Amino acid sequence: MCKIKSIFSSLSIYFTTFVAKAGDPLKKGFFTFREYMKKDDLLTASMEDYLEMIYRLSQYIGFTRIHDLAAALNVQPPSATKMVQKLADAGVVNYEKYGIVLLSDKGKEIGEALLERHQIIEDFLKLLGIIENVLEETEKIEHTISTKTLECIADFVQFLKNSPDLIKEFETYRVNK
Repeated sequence: MCKIKSIFSSLSIYFTTFVAKAGDPLKKGFFTFREYMKKDDLLTASMEDYLEMIYRLSQYIGFTRIHDLAAALNVQPPSATKMVQKLADAGVVNYEKYGIVLLSDKGKEIGEALLERHQIIEDFLKLLGIIENVLEETEKIEHTISTKTLECIADFVQFLKNSPDLIKEFETYRVNK
């Protein structure tokens, strides 16, 4: 942690000393996190979470129910109902009040991609040696990562999985650093 504080301190000095002299960094395209997160995507992060879980729950029997979805996401059924209605309006699920939740073809395609994205990030974090709170960390990352970055991480994960000696070498490095 001391190294991290030192790095941030050094960055602060760098920005104060060099960047200020080099000109306004905002003119170079820096934005706030919120601005970077503005997307023209069809689904919000919450909608993606619900759709991914509907996909997971539907894999075996082809559908899910509101109470199962709510339980899986640790939310109240009325909250799940509202979100499923939004997903139905977006055309990714079919739902009638008090009925089952079915994925549309578009929903299946997006749900599969969301689950794949989740798994790639989770695998990456595990390869880094992150064990505690890996689900929480995955959830934080998955809605902010670009497609290109995800593709690069997927390639890296696959490369490491094909190179078990490198994984062992990294683990040894982490233990001995």
